[in-house]
Amino acid sequence: MPGGRLTQQERQQIASGLADSLAYAEIARRLDRPTSTITREVMRNGGPTAYRADLAHRATERRAHRRRPAATRGAESAPQPHGRDAEAVAEYEETLTAVLIASGVPKMAARVLTCLFTTDEGSLNASGLAGRLQVSPASISKAISFLESQSLVRRERDERRRDRYVVDDELFYQATIASARANDRLVATARQGVAVLGPSTPAAARLENIARFLDFISESITRAADQAREVLHTKTGAAGEGTAPPEHR
Repeated sequence: MPGGRLTQQERQQIASGLADSLAYAEIARRLDRPTSTITREVMRNGGPTAYRADLAHRATERRAHRRRPAATRGAESAPQPHGRDAEAVAEYEETLTAVLIASGVPKMAARVLTCLFTTDEGSLNASGLAGRLQVSPASISKAISFLESQSLVRRERDERRRDRYVVDDELFYQATIASARANDRLVATARQGVAVLGPSTPAAARLENIARFLDFISESITRAADQAREVLHTKTGAAGEGTAPPEHR
């Protein structure tokens, strides 16, 4: 499998694959590259609908020129635990951050969440996050406020009474339930509009259909989250091993 940065020709092939609606895995197979490489490349350069090979290539060259000294210092000063490959970890962090951004998470919040997810302890304080990400404490505070509003992190006090920001086994369940509750509020508001606009009007019919659709989605999400909740508490063994989700009943 070839290593190194993507060439301009490979980026042209990625753009062609996206235009043909190919999946990232298929584009990666044709280029003999990891799927994560293609995902990261596309997500950090506009996403699948806005990716442009020439712009992506120029942007990558600018980033490489700007980051090379800092990256060298970081690799020397921060050895990875458990014998991990520092370069592979950095590439994975970029991929995960790009995917989170594409899902609607603001850039700094995505970087903070990635940092917490990839920390073995699953928690850091503000100074730890600021140091790892090389940003100001104010940027961390703003990102944490967003993540807390989405139930994606929680805070707790350490022995020095400093706030620590935590991602644990229960947070994704809570975030999923919070999303379903947000749908419920939209359902109620849509049905309020039905009464205001008149039940026999086209506008009211549209709102009622939206309400019914979201009501079904919310109920399905909540039921599935409850059924799969135990998966978040499953302890895995070797990489890739785990327990299958519980069967639906």
